[in-house]
Amino acid sequence: MHALYRLTVLAVLGLLVTAAYGAPQVGDRAPDFTLPASDGETYSLADFHGREAVVIAWFPRAFTSGCTIECRSLAENGHLLRPFAATYFMASVDPLEKNMAFAESEDADFPLLSDEDQSVAEAYGVLNESGGFARRWTFYIDADGIIVAIDKNVRPATSAQDMAAKLEELGVPRRDSVAQRHD
Repeated sequence: MHALYRLTVLAVLGLLVTAAYGAPQVGDRAPDFTLPASDGETYSLADFHGREAVVIAWFPRAFTSGCTIECRSLAENGHLLRPFAATYFMASVDPLEKNMAFAESEDADFPLLSDEDQSVAEAYGVLNESGGFARRWTFYIDADGIIVAIDKNVRPATSAQDMAAKLEELGVPRRDSVAQRHD
């Protein structure tokens, strides 16, 4: 009984720490960021405010098996994502140079963000307890900067298809319908 009590106390303390310092939840304002990317640009979440949705697919490490599979899924199936009024990124705590080489090796036609000081990963609650890598979680952020979905069970091989299905489910408009509204 004593061991069970201790485990329960530890679990509750873990939940309290996560609530106080952990990942933002659906309905929360997404933590802002300004990060360098594999395409030589620097991106800020604020740049998209009022314009379009943003998807951030956090990944543990460049050039590892699951991350390579996920990057390939997005690179090979970008045609499923580009029709939506959304910008999508992969993001890790890897150095920029490593993400640049990774993006090039996988023919990624989308930016990979580098959070070398791990501050953004920490703000999103994806930083592993050891601090060495990010968890594989995908955040869906609407044009108002609100987190509308979080996928904590990302399947690397079908990442692009799953992302497109989620954008559809969330009602993210298509780019052609957004352009027509502004005409």
